[in-house]
Amino acid sequence: MNRAELADFLRRGRARLAPSDVGLTPGARRRTPGLRREEVAQLAGMSVDYYTRLEQSRGPRPSRQMLTALARALRLTEDERDHLFHLAGEEPPRRETASAHVRPGLLLILDRLYDSPAQVVTDCGEVLAQNAMARALSGDVMSRPRRERNLTRGFFLDPAARTLFPPEDHEAIARAQVANLRAVAAARPDDPEPAGLVAELRAGSEEFARLWDAHEVARRDHATKRFLHPLVGLLELDCEVMVSHQQRHLLVVHSARPGTDAHERLQLLRVVGLQDMSTRR
Repeated sequence: MNRAELADFLRRGRARLAPSDVGLTPGARRRTPGLRREEVAQLAGMSVDYYTRLEQSRGPRPSRQMLTALARALRLTEDERDHLFHLAGEEPPRRETASAHVRPGLLLILDRLYDSPAQVVTDCGEVLAQNAMARALSGDVMSRPRRERNLTRGFFLDPAARTLFPPEDHEAIARAQVANLRAVAAARPDDPEPAGLVAELRAGSEEFARLWDAHEVARRDHATKRFLHPLVGLLELDCEVMVSHQQRHLLVVHSARPGTDAHERLQLLRVVGLQDMSTRR
């Protein structure tokens, strides 16, 4: 681990970013350009003290998960992400498999979607990034351990995950999840990630095993989804899926048509939902 070079790289990465680049409000006038340390720490999900020690060349070696979070917070390119791993004495993630690294351009689009719930997920269902409206709609997935960020795993193995949707929609959602995963597994036969997820879900969920044996295959790029939100009630939203990064990262955007009840409730969620989030921090 090259502590001095790592510290310098982090400081320079922080200095080149403006709050608007990462979806933050500028706030009071700043004496120096760039993000504050506490803002980077917040974006990366770590303590301010830990991040400060890294910038002061006196921190412990960051874990691979922490390096991935730092790369995302600082909007690093893949080459810059790899350099960050090398400075910390770690081998960068393999590029031929699905990466947890989200490209800066995709994160910029995510931050600009301030009035629509949007998130970046892998084709296997792991959430990689959320905007504020997505957190207000479905909870702060990124605050959970990585294993619990997979939407497909959660839907079949965690009963609480289904409370977000009306019960009468559960069967259709389950079928769509399985059909998508089958398409992914077939397209990536040598990748252990989808194969491992399939094996885990077949062993842990009779429903998944039944649907898997039906051999339905489909990747959806649009749909209509219904959400049950504890504050604003039922939301019927249009879902658009845009593909990036060799079709392994998906930008999922939910919106409501103007003039509908869902549109009014989504606007209400933008007010009360974000306020509720801030009181829980």
